[in-house]
Amino acid sequence: MNKPVAPQVVSEINVTPMVDVMLVLLIIFIVITPLLTKGVTVEYVKAKNPIAMQNADKEDAILISVSRNGQSFLSPGNKQVTVDELPTKVQDLLTNKLDKTVYIRADARAKYQAVEDVVDNLRAAGVDQLGLITETPQGAGQGTAATPVQ
Repeated sequence: MNKPVAPQVVSEINVTPMVDVMLVLLIIFIVITPLLTKGVTVEYVKAKNPIAMQNADKEDAILISVSRNGQSFLSPGNKQVTVDELPTKVQDLLTNKLDKTVYIRADARAKYQAVEDVVDNLRAAGVDQLGLITETPQGAGQGTAATPVQ
């Protein structure tokens, strides 16, 4: 009786499972990346002399977006809220926070009345530090900045 012979050992790495995993991860990132934006998409107002405020980019920063048609969205969470609900929701978010600044991202073509209503309701909530998120013009620099409102 002959003893069975073992097959040759393959010393090459099988990359097929790794390629499959990488393609799945690529698809996941392609699908999830658009969902990671904070707030609703707005076309920023251009400001020539903004003040850079790094706290506006933090995860726990309170952002209120005013869209072109006057709708308000509150982040974190990117939830649509009415202007009347803003004082209570913002007060809840500001409890136990050291930085009491609220940032407003308004579309450049939003009605002034909608932005003023948001600011007025934030003042009613006791917010005394507001930042208006703007964009610098092409020649003046890059990125976004905030203009503090007193």
